[in-house]
Amino acid sequence: MLEKQVIKEITLIQSKIPFKDIGSNFSFGFTPIYQPGSLGHKTVLGIQISTNTGLQGEYLSVAPSTFEQVQMIAPILIGQNPLEREHFYNQAKAILRKTDRMGIGPMDIALWDLAGKILNTSIAKLLGGYKEKLPAYASTYSADESADGLNSPEAYADFAQQCLEIGYKGFKIHGWTNGTIENDIKTMQKVRKKIGNKMQLMLDPMCSYNTFSQALRVGQICDQENFYWYEDPLRDGGTSHNAYKLLREKIKTPLLQGEHLHLVEAHVDMAIANATDIFRADPEYDGGITGVMKIAHAAEAMGMDVELHPAGPAQRHCMAAIRNTNFYEMAMIHPKLPHNSSSPPLYLCDYSDELKSVDNNGNVLVPNGPGLGVLYDWKTIEKHSFQKIKFDTIQTTAMTW
Repeated sequence: MLEKQVIKEITLIQSKIPFKDIGSNFSFGFTPIYQPGSLGHKTVLGIQISTNTGLQGEYLSVAPSTFEQVQMIAPILIGQNPLEREHFYNQAKAILRKTDRMGIGPMDIALWDLAGKILNTSIAKLLGGYKEKLPAYASTYSADESADGLNSPEAYADFAQQCLEIGYKGFKIHGWTNGTIENDIKTMQKVRKKIGNKMQLMLDPMCSYNTFSQALRVGQICDQENFYWYEDPLRDGGTSHNAYKLLREKIKTPLLQGEHLHLVEAHVDMAIANATDIFRADPEYDGGITGVMKIAHAAEAMGMDVELHPAGPAQRHCMAAIRNTNFYEMAMIHPKLPHNSSSPPLYLCDYSDELKSVDNNGNVLVPNGPGLGVLYDWKTIEKHSFQKIKFDTIQTTAMTW
């Protein structure tokens, strides 16, 4: 019989992790780009949820904008049963109703990690997962200006060939974010010519196009070059259902939308409005593993697929249990960078999300240890920390030191 578990303490650690050779495209939302000789930083949020029996659920969030929201909802877990994740999910939705609710995700994932450790099984198995290997696609950094970087359509084509030789079955272009379309179009054409039909190709302009006409023209090129999907072209971030309904009517390439709409209700409304062909979901953005599985099942009920964003252990566990999904996003990768900006290399185990983390067939493995099945490098996280907050059973107001 399982010993009764009660949440005793929650610790939040904010850190700035240094990255060599990464700069920022300040003209477009601080998008990370390859910049030799520079020193960039990735702000991360470490979460530790401890119980009365000494077990600890852990998660490292790469969406630090959620920090204030996480502080709002963490105290409600003190003294509670950590296995009652659905109850927490609904409580947090109400508390965060005046926000984008992105703070739910990191806390929910840590609770799932804790549940797996309590029950001594992986999250994938708790979800009924049956997949052990997941086909991945290479998801690039945005264009840069470095001589040895992704500085031209030809450079993207060469990188696509490299990814094909590594084993990837898909290649997604994050191109130029300057509001124009000429280089994106040239890149799409060069990549297709280089690799032929040996890989699926995707395009994500990252909401950089200014006009519907630009988005339509690029969509027509997607049709000509037989792209697998076309993602988030316009600056509205996918919120204008009417714009994407009109775009869908004029092109054949499937639209992938929903990264900037949060939780299951908004995704279903998007699909009912005929504003997407494929759902986009993210455990950090969409209410954690609890929220992502709701979205996946909603998409399944509507006969639609869901693709998860971006790389990470939570994504792998969810994909193991989702039928209606196709690819794991290895994001974001670059031919000259050993690390990526979506999943910092802060592990003390063999887990990684790097360019060469796939096998010869382009697959990644689902971790099989308890919970998330990963071991975080808390020593390095603590070394680079700049804020630490604890909630406990005696005092549920924040203590900062």
